Amino acid sequence: MPDAPNPTREHSGSTRTALMGAMFLMATSAIGPGFITQTTDFTVRLGAAFAFAILASIIIDIAVQMNVWRVIGVAGKRAHELGNEVLPGIGWALAFLVVTGGLVFNIGNTSGAGLGTNAMFGLDPRIGGVLSALIAIGIFLSKRAGMALDRVVVLLGVVMIAMTAYTAVVSQPPLGDALRNTVLPETVDFLAITTIVGGTVGGYITYAGAHRLLDTGITGPDNVGRITRTSVYGILVTGLMRVLLFLAILGVTVGGVELAADNPTASAFESALGNIGLVVFGTILWAASITSVIGAAYTSVSFLTTSTTPRRRQNLLTVAFIALSAILFVTLGAAPVTLLVFAGAFNGLILPIGFTVVLWVAWRRRDLMGGYRYPWWLKVAGLAAWLLTLYLGWNSLGGLADLWS
Repeated sequence: MPDAPNPTREHSGSTRTALMGAMFLMATSAIGPGFITQTTDFTVRLGAAFAFAILASIIIDIAVQMNVWRVIGVAGKRAHELGNEVLPGIGWALAFLVVTGGLVFNIGNTSGAGLGTNAMFGLDPRIGGVLSALIAIGIFLSKRAGMALDRVVVLLGVVMIAMTAYTAVVSQPPLGDALRNTVLPETVDFLAITTIVGGTVGGYITYAGAHRLLDTGITGPDNVGRITRTSVYGILVTGLMRVLLFLAILGVTVGGVELAADNPTASAFESALGNIGLVVFGTILWAASITSVIGAAYTSVSFLTTSTTPRRRQNLLTVAFIALSAILFVTLGAAPVTLLVFAGAFNGLILPIGFTVVLWVAWRRRDLMGGYRYPWWLKVAGLAAWLLTLYLGWNSLGGLADLWS
């Protein structure tokens, strides 16, 4: 006779899948086309010294995400709902920034997916972008959209990491130099650190995993351990991908290869792997882009709804968000530079505003977290990270000032 179903085992399995999904949604939302471009540019410019910037950014990112996930997870409310509890209206202002920035950057994510299919199959990027958007839409139209979302982002995240790891091994980077520069850097570039911090936990990415965790029901003080571990693992996955991509590019550049100015990452993969390198690069770019399309749409819509909004309505709004992104991509070809500057400024403001709300709840609104006693060391770590978010926000306003001038 077959074994009888074990409800406890099934529940444990679904909980594990939900935690993995939240972790990888955060990680893959961060690993988009911009992430790949940033990592390549800084590796070419700083060489092995970029290793220190990566380590510093991971430490800062962990401080930010542990606070965001713990406050949202324990309170059981989304960031904009908490914001409105702290100061009426601030939550909807935060939602406006997230949705506006998310929509503009999703045009870029769709474009990245199109470029990925072009590298893999030679498809016209617009056709590839639209087909990729249709795949993302199919996930949210499925009967078990939540489980489909979790499994797709985990699968594509693993594919990206595995392919990048293989390329890093083949390119034979100078590991000794990289390890030495991790703790004793030849150059410390503060701009590199702040840029990749903003690219990893800026904008909608800050809340992608935490909001996904809310939808799975893993909330409250009793789940603090799970919430904390998942938030840290999400950052470590992102950090692992950045380290592997850094090593892959470093191995090529140290060998004296001159990367193509128009697409340095693609030429690095081609130099390391030969003709198949373009296909590998295309696969990584496509996986990074479509998971970012999914993450941006899911998180943006989570700011347009509340915890009580029916799941079906949320999924349909997400479908509409992805469809609108695809239509704008086909119409515009790519997000105009002016729009990207505006969206970048919005992303720069999201972190200090949203993180201020998170820390205020942690320090002053114990009532919103069911009386949970917040650990002092996490408050202090969050406060230190908050000062950096103010710097990032100030820089983003400088970008707007340059635009107007």
